[in-house]
Amino acid sequence: MKKLLACVLAAGALYASAPLLGATATAQELQPIDRIAAVVDESVILRSELDRAVNNILAQYAGREGQLPPREVLERQVMERLILVKLQVGRAQETGVRVTDQEIDQAIASIAQQNGATPEQLRQQVTRDGTSYPEFRNSIREELLIQRLRQRFAQSRISVSEAEVDAALSAQQNSGTQYHLAHILVSLPEGATPEQIATAQKKIQGVKTLIDSGEMDFSAAAVRYSDSPNALEGGDLGWRSMNEIPSAFSDLMRAMSPGQVTAPVRGPSGFQLLKLVEVRDASQAAPSLVTQYHARHILIRVDDTTPDTEARATAETLRARIAGGANFAEIARESSQDPSSQGKGGDLGWFTQDQYGPDFGGQVVALEDGQLSQPIRTQAGWHIVERLGTRQTDVGDDNRRAQVRETIGRRKLEDEWNRYLREMRGEAYVDVRGKTPEPAPGTEPAPATGG
Repeated sequence: MKKLLACVLAAGALYASAPLLGATATAQELQPIDRIAAVVDESVILRSELDRAVNNILAQYAGREGQLPPREVLERQVMERLILVKLQVGRAQETGVRVTDQEIDQAIASIAQQNGATPEQLRQQVTRDGTSYPEFRNSIREELLIQRLRQRFAQSRISVSEAEVDAALSAQQNSGTQYHLAHILVSLPEGATPEQIATAQKKIQGVKTLIDSGEMDFSAAAVRYSDSPNALEGGDLGWRSMNEIPSAFSDLMRAMSPGQVTAPVRGPSGFQLLKLVEVRDASQAAPSLVTQYHARHILIRVDDTTPDTEARATAETLRARIAGGANFAEIARESSQDPSSQGKGGDLGWFTQDQYGPDFGGQVVALEDGQLSQPIRTQAGWHIVERLGTRQTDVGDDNRRAQVRETIGRRKLEDEWNRYLREMRGEAYVDVRGKTPEPAPGTEPAPATGG
């Protein structure tokens, strides 16, 4: 949830209101009318929203401003991030993803707890930082919507075979090396034309020339020119084992030294430059820990004989009984329709977040230990969940296959999700108003590109 808070503050998804039509002229002079910075399908991005998001980035880089590009280039990068937020939120709502006020409250409580504060203290801090609390709640809502959209996407599009897990485990035994990577992406649309391919190739070669000549370091070039969602982080990809590196780059990594940058490589997303930042032995890494949750639940199934409204009403009644003092385990034995846990009073034992699906796991993560959930809807029906405990456990042999499967799935999801975002962006109506974006190296007439 700390990461959730950071994403919310970095995105700066803040909505300022224009003056009411019936306001007086004096009030209008004191309250300037906000301008529209971009139209994104049926939504708009206001100038105040863009300014607030840019200022949040500047605050994060306080004392390191030299790592950022000029203001107009930073605005272009932040604008792209805000556009993608609008598109993802819109797609989530179109596909039926919903977030309740109770779930937002739970997320805020979790953020506050992990930052050593109460929800009220967090509210005061947000206000001191210049963000209205309703705007902050809306940012949390949007982040949760995007998380669930991504989870559904992963569930429907990403699969990992046992053969892939076997191959990755074998590779781990033969190589304990991990690589710290960063990348720059010049994306290509699906079915790119020869002209689009030539333009992208010229751009990536121009970026490479700037880096090789020392005119710009890699992270600054990533912020300025990369089309990847992590551009504002300098293209940093973190530490990865060989099975987490796309096959197009894995052989190159073995032959590179720290600090080196690959020549442009064409991949499924477009043209990329990859930098090897550092190399380490896996034994130097922190222990591989996974978070496990202990919970119990009651399930009321939705089927041909029990409609959704009836199942939800039953779940709400059972929750009210438990909140009023009834014994959870006894209610679970009497009423739960999950045969695997009913006899154990609903106890699910220890499990990882995605073990029972992203919808269920996401709700468990949002709870605090000892907290009883509101009724939760999944594909199986309506659940009442009580989180009993949380622990960090080392990845032993029993969990290693699950961790490797998760690693491979995460790598596949990253590629597929970025492609999905590009498709979404390409299909959307986007009208950005204001300054013309800075031309990419290789596309403007002045500097030579070497390509």
